[in-house]
Amino acid sequence: MSVVGIDFGNLNSKIAVARNRGIDVICNEVSNRATPSLVSFGPKQRYLGEAAKTQEISNFKNTVGSLKRLAGRTFQDKEIQEIEKEYINAELVNEKGQLGVKVQYLGEQRVFTSTQLIAMYFTKLKEIASVELKIPVSDVVISVPGWFTDIQRRSILDAAEIAGFNCLRLMNDTTASALGYGITKTDLPEDKDKPRNVVFADIGHSCYSVTVVSFVKGQLTVRSTAYDRHFGGRDFDQLLVNHFAEIFKEKNKIDVKSNPKALFRLRTAVEKLKKVLSANNQSPLNVESIMNDIDVSSIISRQEFEELAENLLSRVENPLKQALQESGLKLEEIHSVEVIGGSTRIPSIKERIAKFFGKELNYTLNQDEAVARGCALQCAILSPVFKVREFSVQDATPYPIKIKWENIPEIPNEESELTVFPKNNNIPSTKILTFYRKQPFDIEAHYAETDKIPTGINSWIGRFSIKEVVPTDSDDLSIVKVKARLNVHGVLSVESAYIAEEVIKEEKEEPPKAEEPSKAEEPPKSEESQKSEEPPKSGDPQPMETDDKSQESQPKPPSPVTKKVKKLVKKKDLPLVPGTSSLDKSIITQLKEVEGQMIATDKLVADTETQKNALEEYVYDMRGKLDTMYQEFINPADKDKFIDLLNNTENWLYDEGEDATKSIYIEKLDELKKYGNPIVERYRESEERPRAEKLLRENIQHFILNATSNEEKFNHIPEEEKQGVVERATKTSEWLNEKLEAQAKIQKYETPVVFVREILKERENLVHFASPILSKPKPKPEPKPEETPTPTNPENQNSDTPKSEGTTTEEPKGTNEETTNEVTNEVTDEIKIEDASKKDKDQNDMDVD
Repeated sequence: MSVVGIDFGNLNSKIAVARNRGIDVICNEVSNRATPSLVSFGPKQRYLGEAAKTQEISNFKNTVGSLKRLAGRTFQDKEIQEIEKEYINAELVNEKGQLGVKVQYLGEQRVFTSTQLIAMYFTKLKEIASVELKIPVSDVVISVPGWFTDIQRRSILDAAEIAGFNCLRLMNDTTASALGYGITKTDLPEDKDKPRNVVFADIGHSCYSVTVVSFVKGQLTVRSTAYDRHFGGRDFDQLLVNHFAEIFKEKNKIDVKSNPKALFRLRTAVEKLKKVLSANNQSPLNVESIMNDIDVSSIISRQEFEELAENLLSRVENPLKQALQESGLKLEEIHSVEVIGGSTRIPSIKERIAKFFGKELNYTLNQDEAVARGCALQCAILSPVFKVREFSVQDATPYPIKIKWENIPEIPNEESELTVFPKNNNIPSTKILTFYRKQPFDIEAHYAETDKIPTGINSWIGRFSIKEVVPTDSDDLSIVKVKARLNVHGVLSVESAYIAEEVIKEEKEEPPKAEEPSKAEEPPKSEESQKSEEPPKSGDPQPMETDDKSQESQPKPPSPVTKKVKKLVKKKDLPLVPGTSSLDKSIITQLKEVEGQMIATDKLVADTETQKNALEEYVYDMRGKLDTMYQEFINPADKDKFIDLLNNTENWLYDEGEDATKSIYIEKLDELKKYGNPIVERYRESEERPRAEKLLRENIQHFILNATSNEEKFNHIPEEEKQGVVERATKTSEWLNEKLEAQAKIQKYETPVVFVREILKERENLVHFASPILSKPKPKPEPKPEETPTPTNPENQNSDTPKSEGTTTEEPKGTNEETTNEVTNEVTDEIKIEDASKKDKDQNDMDVD
């Protein structure tokens, strides 16, 4: 069973796995630990990850990046049209209400949604992990930005399902980093003590996140989060692109922005320049043949770069202030500041973060791999396969969520909405809502603060229809309980709905003890609580109540009554019809089939290319060796014919065979091997025959020498058996001499008289015949009768006589040592067995210290 964590990044992604009692970040097919987040389409196949990177310049119109920023978006989104479009070369279109990309694939125009594109990329990550682990990969934890909304998270979950992943949790990236930090700390305060407050600042390729986390032993709690969704490495890249574009326009009289390929080349160059500036005071920029066969060059210092980026750098403090303010902490209560993400390597950014908190920054975590490692740890915690130190994660929702409903005539003045999950509410969390209704009704979930969610994202989360609601037997309003849950993915769902019916009984009893209500029925209510449960009258704006299961209610002291009305609550489950942004199961099944077909096409193309390369390699290899190492092993009359066949195959490969099928390449290769394999076989026989002959002759000489030896160790073997060994070895030697003599009389290009496998078989037969005879053990000597020792004196007799219980004796020193050694060996064997079983039992335990 796999345990995999994926840091799904905007520029590239990392994969971490749990193995060898720890967490490893694995490499892809070209030994890189980071896989480009790119999908490219060609006339024959798709290119994913590293393969797409090689297509980025030559096939940039059909290559799509920034996949994470496209999740859950629509074509009309303002951010898509004004920001993301600048970083995507492919044509963006509207595909049935979703954001789509129009590309040329398999010689025709195709449109794929953002969810499909992410699923394609996930299949590549799945393949990388499966190849590395050598087992199928299913269970994963995937990171997402904390500011992702419900529709964006559902899009990632749909893509994961299409790719064949079982996503155990969508984890906020800074929370994953916090888990990797906290689970390794052994000096965290106890639960009753003051927690350790740590700030995590993550600046990646496209966004900036700040999270304040409180740690106690075995638990982390997210106190607050703040974001700048458009602050990252790519924004600094774009700043440099604009700067150098103006320089080249004035200096070289070219407009780089008018040429997409030239713009892409410049963006690639400034990305490298930015990294150099992080460690040096200045850096040159050189781009060969950027456009119109013109080479450009320039230079920039770190000071110039910081002056250009002043507007961007001034935004560093805003998320820090917001996160600290919402956490309710003061600067002096912050224990440390951890920075992660590639863009935190920019010196001016590090200086501003350190200045804000007034303390040095910590680099405990790997800046590039911390998120992936945290996701793998979370996956290991959720997996039954690995034993991990207990550590709970209390995440927080970034946006408040409200529930809305329609008023009913029976309660005209009721409120029609309620914020059920406020900002920074714990994740996961469950709320039970109480409604009073006579007929089916709908509720809708929305984000309460639309100005806080990403621009262009619909605040609507979902609509949930509660069916088969009927009035009570007395035609009153029924009490309907609705369970709303914010699950581990940060996604809202309505899990169930039921009618609570009241049955009243009168009983004489002592004051009841305070007990927790069971899940199956409501607790007994006092008279005041009975009144509160009655349907509200006109003018009473109390339509519903919420029970927060994340907080335990304190039991009220029992009323001193001797007679009490006891309520028994019966539940009747109600049908529930959810309506969310998640794809319908039938659509997901259809997209799985489409993805499976594309995977099969990619595999067929890859296999075809492999067979084509194998045919081409065989032609060049064989033709070159026919005049060198294989020259003596081919009949001169057949050599010219075989060379002509090789040349014709080469010409066919670069003409008609350029786009042939896999089966044709295999057929062509088999045709060549009919001529080539016998040549190769004769060459190998000639090379290996002397070694096989030497081995057989050594065995013959060895067995004859031992069988005729007068050494004592062979004296117990009957003479007739030893003579049999000599005869068998002599016969084998004669056979070998006869075959080799005949072999020497023929040409090397003729079929061998004796093959190496025959010589090795004769050697094996000889060994099997002679070895049991010559290694026959000597017969054991007959045992001598034991002599009864005669006691010499009373003292010695006492020491040798067995003692009764409770009597201690002192035995000779040598006897004690021997006995002790025997006992020690027995105990040691037992311990080894126990250790081995323990090792088998704990082989999947993870060492996170």
